[in-house]
Amino acid sequence: MAMNRVQFQPGLSMAEFMQRYGSDELCEAALIAARWPQGFVCPDCGCAVHSAFRRLGRMYWQCSACRNQCSVTAGTIFESSKLRLSTWFLAMHLLTQSKNFISALELKRHLGVCYKTAWLVKHKLMEVMRLREEDRQLTGRVEVDDAYLGGERSGGKAGRGSENKVPFIAAVQTTEDGQAVLACLRPMPFTTQAMTDFAARSLVRPLTVVSDGLTCFLAAENAGVHERIVTGGGKAASKLPQFKAVNTVLSNLKTGLTGTYHAFKFAKYAHRYLAEFQYRFNRRFDLRSILSRLVHVACTTEPHTLAAIRG
Repeated sequence: MAMNRVQFQPGLSMAEFMQRYGSDELCEAALIAARWPQGFVCPDCGCAVHSAFRRLGRMYWQCSACRNQCSVTAGTIFESSKLRLSTWFLAMHLLTQSKNFISALELKRHLGVCYKTAWLVKHKLMEVMRLREEDRQLTGRVEVDDAYLGGERSGGKAGRGSENKVPFIAAVQTTEDGQAVLACLRPMPFTTQAMTDFAARSLVRPLTVVSDGLTCFLAAENAGVHERIVTGGGKAASKLPQFKAVNTVLSNLKTGLTGTYHAFKFAKYAHRYLAEFQYRFNRRFDLRSILSRLVHVACTTEPHTLAAIRG
């Protein structure tokens, strides 16, 4: 079997990560370059004229026009955090370079922090990924399928009526010969209105949607060409070549989740776990740049409090 060049690409090694981001000073410099590549610009008034000083080891800028003072973390996902920048960067590296998922418990051990801190760091970074992928659009040939996260709860209903199951749509853009390119995963009910909204937001022409016989997928006909294939049930349905890409993505997603987590609150946090997988999947062709890209997005994401993350 030929080597999969995407799977076996080198990525960003831990040694190279430490060389680039192994100290707070290096991480601060990387944040400054990502947030203000052309030099400091006041986030309040947009003025570029400023003075700079250090306080308790952290660099601050003062705008000469409005006198506003800010640090490189102010107004970003890192705002008000007591963690060192090198700890945040290590968390981002571990989340982006892992082939599967990394649990908050494992992150706790790598970062040397308590579980609650590791959980909050992980969910803040997953929220950054979710916001970045929120407007993802697919075009060309797109395979679409319905799926669930979660399973039967003890004493609850079985099958699709289970209270612990979260429905979501998996859409995968492919090449003409069926190779997966981009993915879009959205928690949503399997209704015609929900599918219509999904198609309007996430699918753009020219478009050929390949779906099974689920009724709600008929709404995709308004978005472009629709190839509807009634698959029936059983294992044979999951092996149809027309759905190879989306079934592979779903298989990798569920294997990664079950292999990493014992359980999590599917109904409350499914959108973030799906977004994390989607973010990494859509950037898998260049693992060496995925960390720097996440740093850039984190710099442009507004602060999120614990209450907002848990809400």
